[in-house]
Amino acid sequence: MFTGIIEEVGKVLRIGSGKISVQAKRVLEGSRVGDSIAVNGVCLTVTNINAGDFTADVMPETLSRSSLGKLSPGGFVNLERAMAADGRFGGHIVSGHIDGTGTIETVTKDGNAVRYRIFAGTEIMRGIVEKGSVAIDGISLTVTKAAKDWFEVSVIPHTLGETILDTKRQGSIVNLENDIIGKYVERLLLFDPKDEVPKKTALTKEFLLQAGF
Repeated sequence: MFTGIIEEVGKVLRIGSGKISVQAKRVLEGSRVGDSIAVNGVCLTVTNINAGDFTADVMPETLSRSSLGKLSPGGFVNLERAMAADGRFGGHIVSGHIDGTGTIETVTKDGNAVRYRIFAGTEIMRGIVEKGSVAIDGISLTVTKAAKDWFEVSVIPHTLGETILDTKRQGSIVNLENDIIGKYVERLLLFDPKDEVPKKTALTKEFLLQAGF
């Protein structure tokens, strides 16, 4: 489990043959083989640790469903260790199991912040709620606007300086993870013990607002 508060930006050393190696420092502190580290929001299991880098296995399924397959040596990634039981919960509940990817449509200066508009498919957008939470490349952010096929977030200077989001431009692909609480609510609403297949979703922004969310 993660919080979406990025601890460090790491540098990709190698990727391929089902493995990724990342240069890092802070996330190595206290980490051991078998621990989890989120790389651009994707939970990976550490298989080897050296003085200044770590290696993790990456399944073909992970590469196909995320932006990790587009990484190359020299690229930079957001890193976060799994949340410690005695740590502060600064972001929101992030599982590290992304729901898919989105494409940045626009990047707009907004006072001291930067506004990103991200295009995403129905599977993502049905779980996006204005003022709700979303993880973008592992970063916990608040949705400021949501439409049928896009949503916006406004990012403060501190977050831009501590993550790779400031390097993203129009057309960049980002990993997206919807709020896990919303996903459980949707599943419960659709589930009928008498049905073998869940009903088609009826979860909408209007329904959630009427229910007090």
